[in-house]
Amino acid sequence: MPAKGAVTLAPFIASLDLALLFESLALGAAACWACASLLSAPAARHLGAFAFSRWRMASVSLMLWSLSLLTGGWQSLSAGPAGIMMLSGLLGIFIGDTALFAAMNRLGPRRATVLFAGHSLFSVVLGFLLLGETLAGQALLGCSLVATGVMGAVFFGRREGERHHWEQDNGKVAVGVALGVLSAFCQASATLMVKPVMATDIDAVSASAVRMSTALGAHLLLLWSGARVARPIQAINWRILAMVALNGFLAMGVGMTLILIALRYGEVGLVAMLSSVSPVLILPLLWWVQKRPPAKGAWLGALATVLGTMLIVSR
Repeated sequence: MPAKGAVTLAPFIASLDLALLFESLALGAAACWACASLLSAPAARHLGAFAFSRWRMASVSLMLWSLSLLTGGWQSLSAGPAGIMMLSGLLGIFIGDTALFAAMNRLGPRRATVLFAGHSLFSVVLGFLLLGETLAGQALLGCSLVATGVMGAVFFGRREGERHHWEQDNGKVAVGVALGVLSAFCQASATLMVKPVMATDIDAVSASAVRMSTALGAHLLLLWSGARVARPIQAINWRILAMVALNGFLAMGVGMTLILIALRYGEVGLVAMLSSVSPVLILPLLWWVQKRPPAKGAWLGALATVLGTMLIVSR
């Protein structure tokens, strides 16, 4: 039972269709990640992957713990579940997120995002092997279309002669690809790890706060150890700090909390697959930023993704 005095959304959630609920939450997380990715590129390149992650985690930890204390959700925490959340934070946020932004610095946000979207495929495989989750019929067809559409939207989404700095390589491409794949695997593993915990009455915001502050602690230890890689490339300023804080609020404060709630009601593979559509959702945002529409191949991939999502939601 929730702790006395805690604010809970359980009565409201109980009145909703649980299938539609987790699907909407997963798609909402994807929308948050798509918007946040536009803010991360310039800030990550200014600070470096480690410093960017550290500042982002510090701002989000402050937000989440403040909300947890305000609502009383912290009272739902206990040693066992909190320990699993801490381990998930180390794997999915400290290692996974840092690897993602290191990949973004080398490949740009578009290509790094498609590699990260591979976490949905890892999640489906791990969910089958470890939790016995299976996909069949309409759900399987929908997931196949989503995965194909997301990959196609990115692989065929670059125009000839594209010169925008988000499309340029910065370092060894192979290293960037390896970091992107690592981030996807860590995200899938960390998501799988928290699924049993989220089946309990633990508060999602407080669970996110534990994951975030654990990863932040690991980053601070790395910085205080004198590791060169943890040092910022350039000093932070108010403009960059604002971008970092807004990115963290959208991607980790809102997005990851939505994922944790979705895992309470849905299977790991389906939640991960629906949340992986962010590369498609980012297309109109890139159109707005770059002042030119994405290539035709990107829209074909987007169409396949939309059809796949409709099949999953209407199964």
